[in-house]
Amino acid sequence: MTPGTRVDYDQIAPTYDRRFKDGGMHDMAIALLALTRELGAERILEVGCGTGRWLADLQTITPELYGLDLSGGMLAQAQQRDKRLRLTRGRAGRLPFPAASFDLVYCVHAIHHFDGQRAFVFEARRLLRPGGVLAVVGMDPRGRRDHWYVYDYFERVYETDLARFPSWGAVLDWMTAASFEQVEWKLVERIQEPKVGRALLDDPFLAKQASSQLALLSDEAYKAGLRRIRAAIQAAETAGERLIFPVDIPIGILVASR
Repeated sequence: MTPGTRVDYDQIAPTYDRRFKDGGMHDMAIALLALTRELGAERILEVGCGTGRWLADLQTITPELYGLDLSGGMLAQAQQRDKRLRLTRGRAGRLPFPAASFDLVYCVHAIHHFDGQRAFVFEARRLLRPGGVLAVVGMDPRGRRDHWYVYDYFERVYETDLARFPSWGAVLDWMTAASFEQVEWKLVERIQEPKVGRALLDDPFLAKQASSQLALLSDEAYKAGLRRIRAAIQAAETAGERLIFPVDIPIGILVASR
């Protein structure tokens, strides 16, 4: 990861889960449950587990759930969520577990935070038992530039995402180089929640600490983006127009078998 693109998740940890205001199960959680059941996975590792939100959904399948994260603050939140989770602080590019010890290794919206993205894929391959699976869940901003208002109103956010998010093609190439087999990508969820006019100001994802895209901004750059949004709303209201702020983000899952 390049300098200046690291989020302080220890600071964000206490309020991080507020963005999941509905408390419901997302499509990606349903997909992970389905994959776990299909594999008959008994020992599972989430890399970049954060507050343990996605691990908690798998407790109905198996109690052998492991989580790794670089942020001690996020791990503390995860332990509060479920004391049965087996949590470790560490880096994705050097996973501190023995070879052939997991049936499923996965990450959700996390690979763009890893220092060693390619190394993580190879490390996951090392940790998997024969027949085990690596699943990478996330977004690739390259195809949807004009479909998230954050990219439109906050300067350099899109360019920063291009630098830190690997393309799906790159991840697939790493999986192939690591000798994975049967690599398959599919759309797992599509976040389509456009905001209209002033309703945007109540969007939890507009808060500075709600997404890494905004958390990485300086306070001044963040405030400048908010000013652009408010000015656009005011201009639309003055003209009697209905201003729509787009939110249309496809979430994919890339699954590879050992």
